[in-house]
Amino acid sequence: MFRRLPDRKESSMSFTFNGMPTMARQGDSVAAALLAAGYGSTRSSPVSGAARGPYCMMGVCFECLVKIDGRPNQRGCMTNVAEGMRIETQEGAAMPRQEG
Repeated sequence: MFRRLPDRKESSMSFTFNGMPTMARQGDSVAAALLAAGYGSTRSSPVSGAARGPYCMMGVCFECLVKIDGRPNQRGCMTNVAEGMRIETQEGAAMPRQEG
């Protein structure tokens, strides 16, 4: 369902998703890169545990929440992939870390 346009030739970069090496194109959001790589689920619902994935792709619905480099509650559709980024599925509701 989600396919890249064939006329785009951006350079590639690597990141990991749940420990698996994955490729993205420069300028991809985390959500777009995961969808292009075939990952449809980025988090689980805190109520039922059902798999959830990117939906609106513009930061409104929060269905694309992931952990990025150990930080939970990151909107994948609003964050560009960076070389070496570590992205993980967010399991249920994640409380932000308390600093201090």
